[in-house]
Amino acid sequence: MVKKDIETHEDVHLLVSTFYSKIRKDTFLGPFFNRVIKDWDAHINTLTTFWETSLFTTRKMENKYYGNPIAVHVKVDQENNQSISQEHFGNWLNLWFETIDELFEGEYALKAKQKARKMSTFLYLNIFQSRQQEL
Repeated sequence: MVKKDIETHEDVHLLVSTFYSKIRKDTFLGPFFNRVIKDWDAHINTLTTFWETSLFTTRKMENKYYGNPIAVHVKVDQENNQSISQEHFGNWLNLWFETIDELFEGEYALKAKQKARKMSTFLYLNIFQSRQQEL
């Protein structure tokens, strides 16, 4: 199969929906996501918008993401007895990379990996910092 780069909203949606179908089945990550997310279609749409906004920063888009992923992830950690670990983020990142590699190649595929790597580190550091503030 010849792979192409991530170019359109539909490409981002394919990436996000394929990735989260893996997450939902994953024995390590699935319990966190399946406990918290009640409307998977809405979640997929929100994250498609998030990734489209993150990847295509210079494009004019119909929808842009304006949420606060730090607050969301800190809340999920608190609701799970502060049990989210670096290992969870590592597994999340591995599945993200695996999904990208299965479906795409090119500049935006690499950008999606780089942004995910930075985001996972940033989110975990903020979760850790939030835990310290609660002590």
